[in-house]
Amino acid sequence: MSIQPPIRAAGVVLIRDQDGEDEFLVVHRPGRQDWSLPKGKLNPGEHVVTAAVRECDEESGYTPLLLAPLPMQSYSVNSRPKVVSYCHARVRSDEGFAPDDEVDQIRWVPVADAKDLLTYPSEVRLVDLAAAMPQTTPLIILRHTQAMKRSQFDGKVDAERPLTGKGRSQSRALIPLLDAFGVTTVHASSARRCTETVRRLAKHLGTEVRDEPLLTEEGHEHDPRDAAAKAIELALTPEALVLCTHRPVLPTILDSMAVALGVTLEDPRWIRAWNPKLPPGGFIVVHRAFSDDGQVRVVGLEGHTLQD
Repeated sequence: MSIQPPIRAAGVVLIRDQDGEDEFLVVHRPGRQDWSLPKGKLNPGEHVVTAAVRECDEESGYTPLLLAPLPMQSYSVNSRPKVVSYCHARVRSDEGFAPDDEVDQIRWVPVADAKDLLTYPSEVRLVDLAAAMPQTTPLIILRHTQAMKRSQFDGKVDAERPLTGKGRSQSRALIPLLDAFGVTTVHASSARRCTETVRRLAKHLGTEVRDEPLLTEEGHEHDPRDAAAKAIELALTPEALVLCTHRPVLPTILDSMAVALGVTLEDPRWIRAWNPKLPPGGFIVVHRAFSDDGQVRVVGLEGHTLQD
């Protein structure tokens, strides 16, 4: 007897500040006669990040800015397991709510009233957790997409090795995923395969790619200490940024950033995310909270591949 894979879904706890009071968004589903958080099943081949943004938009008209992840929810639907990935989110834009057969009402409700309206106690707990989270700024560490193999490259300088056609397609697929976290600044190893990976993203954001020669394979090999220092500098920069680099450089980057940010990896979820063996186009999102006195702490970590 074959075991069916779990149904995968994604949702958000969308929170806004209304006159100094936190409110969260709740939707009413007439078919189930419940009040719940915006969420829904992934479409075939859809990335969990894309699904979270799409479901919130479809059910409420609000485009979310994705922040730190929340505990995953697991339960059974008709004897089949279902797993829902949630994250804290803030409003990015309002496209306007249009009721339909799936969702006929939406409300902004004070966080203190969550238990009085939400149908499911597990979602009440998610709202409480999200409301307690500070505002965060993402740091995304990205491995470049698929590049031409070294054995097939006849150029004299390895840094000029380009992306393959698949790598270019992967770089386009990354745009909505990275943009969902609100990145504004793009850094990359000055190797061609890295700058090509994020060039389209930078154009989408209306910015330039900032070259990081210390974080090329050659720069790292020449002086790993300088590479580590640059990684720490970026980790402590209070900008929403993405850094594109190489797999051989990732251990140094992650080790140095872990020390700078106080990442102890005691949480099993963080251990899985903090993985230097990223596949092409894989990325780690570090959700950082900066205090007024300049201190920084990590509120959440998540790791993604293009196949998530």
